Amino acid sequence: MSYRVNDLQTAEDLTSEVFIRFLHAIQQKNAPQNSIRGWLFGAASLILKEHYRKKKRTQLTELSETLPGETAEPTERLEVRESKDALRRAITNLTEEQQQVLALRFGYEMPVRDVAEMMNKSEGSVKMLQVRAIAALSRIMSGSERSQ
Repeated sequence: MSYRVNDLQTAEDLTSEVFIRFLHAIQQKNAPQNSIRGWLFGAASLILKEHYRKKKRTQLTELSETLPGETAEPTERLEVRESKDALRRAITNLTEEQQQVLALRFGYEMPVRDVAEMMNKSEGSVKMLQVRAIAALSRIMSGSERSQ
């Protein structure tokens, strides 16, 4: 979750919601039969979508968690923040599957085989999704740099 949500506290809240739903599924005897891992990631994806739907209604400003004086120059901090914001905006332009592949591969550092199993896709499909997602991000980011 922390790779798809900026805020650590929100990521923790969403993660706890996943496990609460899992416990409810066990109590109601709707628990996953084959793969708990796949069920958890599916639930996490659903909860994340719900979170972003709610978030669209209320936009909040992100506060910096860095201490004053941690970076040498204010312009350097601004550039880093602008780069992160541009990347976050670019990622929202990707398909849900592309976002998920990037989060699992680079955020969670999962091997292609595990990502393929989790997403119910072949390893080749996951590799292609990853390549297309990176290419799309590259196009979006280079386009946003030109427009600035």
